[in-house]
Amino acid sequence: MSEEKEAKNWEKHDETIEKFIQVIAKNMNLYGITPSVGRLYGVLYFADQPMTLDDMREALEMSKTSMSTGVRSLSDMKMVESTFKRGIRKDLYRSEEDWYKSFTSLFGNRWRQHTETNIEEAEEAIAELEEVLKSTEDNELREKIQMDIDRLAYAKNYYKWLMKFISVVESGEIFDVIPKNK
Repeated sequence: MSEEKEAKNWEKHDETIEKFIQVIAKNMNLYGITPSVGRLYGVLYFADQPMTLDDMREALEMSKTSMSTGVRSLSDMKMVESTFKRGIRKDLYRSEEDWYKSFTSLFGNRWRQHTETNIEEAEEAIAELEEVLKSTEDNELREKIQMDIDRLAYAKNYYKWLMKFISVVESGEIFDVIPKNK
């Protein structure tokens, strides 16, 4: 094959990977991750070697501070890990290759946090409504409060069920029910 044709093949490859990295970045939004951090993950995922912050900055044309913040976020979510290579003094990073592991960690952390907050808010609302219930003699209001307390109790029970689901995801038991694709 001619050099020109091979150059076009490399260009097509790079365009295809870049397009997929954009998809990753866009979809990371679902997990509360900014597109720039999603792009960083995509670049690390497709990198053949671990990368330094300088490598990432060059690849993404972003500041070193942004890279550092992004790597820290991805590391906290267990989507990126630091690694060591003999002879290189700078920190090296690579993506977590197991997307199932990344998902369970990320999903668990995000959902647990919000669900715990929802349980607390439901409990507070129930307590406040029970105080109003004790102090009112208005039968219509008492009836309305009791219906709302029942609704809040239902919501609280749902959130407690959701916490069990989150635990199943975090523990990896979910893969007993829905096996990973090979």
